[in-house]
Amino acid sequence: MNVIKKDRAFLRKRVIVLVMVLLFMMGVVVIRYGWLQLVKGSELAERMRFQVGHDYSVQSPRGAIIDRNGRELAVSTMTKSLFVDPNHVEDAAQLAKDLAPLVGKTEQEILNDIAVGGGFSWIKRRLEQSEYEAIRALIREKGYAVCLGFRDEAKRYYPNDVLAANVLGFVGTDDKGLDGIEQALDKYIKGEVTEQFIYADTQERPILESIFTPRGYQGDRCKTIQLTIDSAIQFIVEQELDRAMAENDPVSVSCIVMDPKTGEVLAMASRPSYNPNRFLDYDSELWKNRAVSYIYEPGSTFKAVVAGALLQEGIVAPNQTFVDPGHVTFSGKTIQNWTGDSFGTVTFADVVKQSLNTGFAIFGYDLGAENLVSYAKLFGFGEPTGIELPGEEAGILYTPDEMVDSDIATMSIGQSIAVTPLQLITAFCAIANDGILLRPHIVKMIKNANGTTYSETHPEEIRRTIDSATDKTLVGLLEQVVATGGGRKASVRGYRVAGKTGTAQKVNEDGFGYTEGKYIASFCGFAPVEDPQIALLVMIDEPYGTSIYGGQIAAPVASRIFSQIFRYMRIEPSDVPLGVDVDELDATIGEGDASIHSTQAPQEVKPAEPAPEPPKENLAPESARVPNFYGKSIREAARLANEAGVSFTAEGSGFAVSQSIGAGEVVDKGTAVKVQFKP
Repeated sequence: MNVIKKDRAFLRKRVIVLVMVLLFMMGVVVIRYGWLQLVKGSELAERMRFQVGHDYSVQSPRGAIIDRNGRELAVSTMTKSLFVDPNHVEDAAQLAKDLAPLVGKTEQEILNDIAVGGGFSWIKRRLEQSEYEAIRALIREKGYAVCLGFRDEAKRYYPNDVLAANVLGFVGTDDKGLDGIEQALDKYIKGEVTEQFIYADTQERPILESIFTPRGYQGDRCKTIQLTIDSAIQFIVEQELDRAMAENDPVSVSCIVMDPKTGEVLAMASRPSYNPNRFLDYDSELWKNRAVSYIYEPGSTFKAVVAGALLQEGIVAPNQTFVDPGHVTFSGKTIQNWTGDSFGTVTFADVVKQSLNTGFAIFGYDLGAENLVSYAKLFGFGEPTGIELPGEEAGILYTPDEMVDSDIATMSIGQSIAVTPLQLITAFCAIANDGILLRPHIVKMIKNANGTTYSETHPEEIRRTIDSATDKTLVGLLEQVVATGGGRKASVRGYRVAGKTGTAQKVNEDGFGYTEGKYIASFCGFAPVEDPQIALLVMIDEPYGTSIYGGQIAAPVASRIFSQIFRYMRIEPSDVPLGVDVDELDATIGEGDASIHSTQAPQEVKPAEPAPEPPKENLAPESARVPNFYGKSIREAARLANEAGVSFTAEGSGFAVSQSIGAGEVVDKGTAVKVQFKP
């Protein structure tokens, strides 16, 4: 019995000891757990994040830019960017040697990237697919997964290359718009960057991805920008500007096409230009949009505004006669006609039609400085138009109190004032729009990611410039300029076109005086006169050769653009056309657009020599040059193809909107060109 009691007492002691040991161990665990959680918790969590966790930036693609018909002008695609973890590079020299030929960098450049140190450094961003595949193969082959990795980034792509480049602009490596619409509307287009923390292995592959790691592109709240630009009209314009560059060898050419009833810009282009996909390959001067940032003296094109002011103030009437003296002097400055001769007794309609400097100088002087500047402001000169593009200039306009007699006279012929091409065509749009000035715009709509409308731009009336009756009279005078005056080469058979040509001397770089032998030739007008749907400006800066007048070289460009747009837009011919047969025009027509004045005694000015014929093209007998099918009907396209020696496959019906081989390319005879037609 005593033995049993002793055994029970011993067992009880052992249980108590065991329980105490267990309680002690549990206490230690609890204390240790509390220590790790409460005291060391933050430090340990950070150590874990450093060892197996990664901060991962997820970027959504940049919003698209499309034209008025939904055609893509700028899009974003997701691509891979290569980075290195310098802390895990074992042999930097070998890594640089292996990577250099794959990423298009020198070994030293890669060594410099590695030398940055830390845990992250870019090697190359936005890789091409071929580069990505080659680098992946290298990583697998050489075991570089411990130090090399990829991150997803959006890459901007312009599917039409140079088309509308100066309007669209481009995007830098940080997804920031640096010019054009990309810059102006960057806050709407820019993709979102979402920071995420993920647990990943050494190759940054997420651990337990399906449960704990949110992957993919979050947000996508960037917006789509729809422009008023029509890609087809833009293509027509740029093709003709390329031709003008080849024919006249100028410093540059620019063109704007607008809808005068809405203020919408249908096309805007300059040459030379650049490819925004490779913008760093071009001089930064080519990035500028000359249509809004270039200021120049408009010359005789500005006389349309002066004529409107003279008619509105009742200073002249269309049939009022005027004895042209051939030259006039104001404050010691002599202004003469482009011939240096007197035109005798003429009407004001003749003064406009022949662009007589003497008549505009005399009548402009009667108008006075106050009225002259006031009407210039009414038509929008002297201040930015407010279009949705960066870099717009305001131009230069006199203060009436500062003007002397010669300033009034020279401004009346389009000198002593500086404008932008956009300001000038906006003023002509007002003339075409019954005298009402509208604000030009190039953004039609901004759309949310789900397709709903975020904002929409509507025509904005600024003010009336001249009365409706006065405007109709002015339009009639401008129509005569194209029908029988100095702008005849801008006419289109069967259509009523109104406009004004101009040839202005270029101001010296120091701002004083004019540069000998340097001119800006231009034409600005609209059509059809009875229902204006197209306003057009062509500006040719410093044409080379003897043909320097706007009526000689700018007007024909406008005529070709007008005719193609009429076909594309299916604008019917005028019922009572006043245009002339362009094919019968003399080569010297258009000299009467010059706003050239001299401080010397007037001298006889000989007519310019006819423009030389372009050299005949010598193609190999088995070669053919692909014609431009754009805007042609199927029947017209068939005729052109037959004449050129190529065949074509028609897709669709209506008028040609695209072709598989670019116009002007030399191909083997009989080569088939696919041409797409749309109603």
